[in-house]
Amino acid sequence: MHIRLSTLDPVLTDLPLLVLFLPEGIREPEGVAAAADTRLGGALRRALDRGDFRGKKEETLLLFPPAESEGGPGRFLFVGVGRAEELDAETLRRAMGRAVRVAEGLRLGALAVSWDPFWSVAPALSAQALVEGAVLAAWDFRELKSCPPEGQDGLPPPVQELTLVWQGEPSQVREGMRIGLAQARGENLARTLQARPGNLATPAHMAEEALRLAQRLPLQARILGPEELRAEGMEALLAVARGSEAEPRLIVLEYWGRKNREAPLVLVGKGLTFDAGGISLKPAQGMEEMKFDMSGGAAVLGALQAVAELELELNVVGIVPCAENLPSGRALKPGDVIRTRAGKTVEVVNTDAEGRLILADALSYAQEYQPAAVVDCATLTGACVVALGHVASAVLGTHEGLVEELRRAGDRSGERCWPLPLWKEYREQLDSQVADLMNVGGRPAGTITAAAFLREFVGDLPWAHLDIAGTAYGEGKLSYQRKGGLGVPTRLLVEWIRSREAS
Repeated sequence: MHIRLSTLDPVLTDLPLLVLFLPEGIREPEGVAAAADTRLGGALRRALDRGDFRGKKEETLLLFPPAESEGGPGRFLFVGVGRAEELDAETLRRAMGRAVRVAEGLRLGALAVSWDPFWSVAPALSAQALVEGAVLAAWDFRELKSCPPEGQDGLPPPVQELTLVWQGEPSQVREGMRIGLAQARGENLARTLQARPGNLATPAHMAEEALRLAQRLPLQARILGPEELRAEGMEALLAVARGSEAEPRLIVLEYWGRKNREAPLVLVGKGLTFDAGGISLKPAQGMEEMKFDMSGGAAVLGALQAVAELELELNVVGIVPCAENLPSGRALKPGDVIRTRAGKTVEVVNTDAEGRLILADALSYAQEYQPAAVVDCATLTGACVVALGHVASAVLGTHEGLVEELRRAGDRSGERCWPLPLWKEYREQLDSQVADLMNVGGRPAGTITAAAFLREFVGDLPWAHLDIAGTAYGEGKLSYQRKGGLGVPTRLLVEWIRSREAS
């Protein structure tokens, strides 16, 4: 999407669609809305008087200027933002997403938005949220469709242009636009990778995408194949991949925004490009969604793209272990004992708990960077969906300050996460009679025991784990989402990294 900033009077500028926001309970139009009402011959005021529009969140009112009106927008779309005192960035993000959906319905490829200064949301943050809402909403995975030409009952044309109209000082708004565009583009990359089916988005394909990022951005890529993985002692990753003909990969993307190579932040993302469960085979119903088991890895690649595009002044490393988990005569079996890169042995009680195995090797590898902090993200446990539903990710870790940083970043991005405890008693559920630990600790506290397993491989580093099983993909109920991969937690990660840069 092309984003531009205009300082012209929006009511007098030729635009296909001008979007304006109104709070709940409004009685008299003010500012740009009042000028728009004049152009509309009082139609907005009449709608307010009759109660046709109340300003509730994402409520819309589409009005057309009189036929004899010359110049100015061809359509005015008013979007409700709810109670003014409760307005925040996520409200604006969703309101903008709703506006894009209306533009799609009108088969418009461009729209503009003008907003009065909201006292509770600064101009830069407002611009960031509006750009994110628009760019995320406009994304649509069409690369595998054979569609009729547009205009012949085919798909509507994508919304490709957004104009932000701001008549105040532009520098803060421009910065917000820059941040919003990079973060939304990063999340859209993650969504695109998620949407590709398992026969295309193989471990090798994920590695190729990382190399492409490194070719066009200030990123350094290193890809470890089977031979390099064996040399590194990554027997857990190799064991999970054994049942598939697709070879595993470990993707390492480095961004050095500070030349002194100070301790980086390390992001680790689970990259199971398809998970059938291995010998512990999953039920057939819904198995097609297991192409989304690489969502954590996709989010890490999207976050690194955003970090590089923003040219942040700190160091960040992304590590993505990639494999397929399939059943075959060579596949890992329940009861097998494997050795990890860290030297610890694991009794594999359930081969469908494979994500934690590949993450164990990746987290061990992350220690080589002596990082300032490590954050991993993974679609790890169905228990997380039971605990938090599809509203929030779970966050657990060894450092309370880091956990709180991530929670706040989740609030800012709209990709919320909520802490769960990681007390030592949970580790006891992983005790094995034949190995150092088992890969599952039973049904009770499944999300916590999975995190307790990962904790065994991070040493003394400040570390946090995001379980995104309930948030990485789904029905896409928010206005700026679509059904399928949602890209979570790409923007959360970038918000966290940006907060570290500012501190």
